[in-house]
Amino acid sequence: MSGSKKCTISPIRLPQKGIIELQDVKVSYDRSPVLDGVSLRVDEGDFIAITGPNGGGKTTLLRVILKLLKPCSGNVVYRNNGKNVDTLPIGYLPQKNTIDLRFPVTVDDVIVSGLLSGFKRKITKEDKTKIDDIIDLVGVGDFRNKSIGELSGGQLQRTLLGRALISKPKVLVLDEPLSYVDKNFEHQIYSIIEELSKHTTIILVSHEMSVIAGMANRHLIVDHGLHECSARQHYIPTSCR
Repeated sequence: MSGSKKCTISPIRLPQKGIIELQDVKVSYDRSPVLDGVSLRVDEGDFIAITGPNGGGKTTLLRVILKLLKPCSGNVVYRNNGKNVDTLPIGYLPQKNTIDLRFPVTVDDVIVSGLLSGFKRKITKEDKTKIDDIIDLVGVGDFRNKSIGELSGGQLQRTLLGRALISKPKVLVLDEPLSYVDKNFEHQIYSIIEELSKHTTIILVSHEMSVIAGMANRHLIVDHGLHECSARQHYIPTSCR
């Protein structure tokens, strides 16, 4: 794909049935703007693929969407059936470097944590079936009792993906899901994501956009601001400037 390929930039569209809305969000670190005046509405059923330069604010945008980071100004609004709500059922796959590998938990513990909604929640027989199914889906059965500190990068990525998927969330947020995984499992991730996109709202950041762009219905470029790109080749940053 030639870098001379042009794409058109259009304003962010505003669907009528948004479940997540960012309103003029600004985030700064040490007075340096990371996100500046970002507005976005995510519709139920969207598959949003996000790319942009390193340091452009992609992960910060996801953390704001998840309400893990409070913006300096602006609002983040969740809606369910048209009504404002405080929380949504969201599954999240973070980047590996945000995980404390010294924490004494096993692969099983991490995946089970995706089902727990509180300290009093007990694991049922139905839950155990879900756990086994997810462990099989992400291929971690051979090391399910290992501590996360003993895992390779790819094994940890599979484990974190299992945690994000096990509750069958309404919204799935994936930050660089292909990091560290081998080519065989990379293709399995594509299959998993494609199947999930039929009934789940997906927001995904990745540098590997060639396959993902074909599945997504919206393509965003984050470089402190936010732009929506209509070209299939939006993942080449220089073509969208």
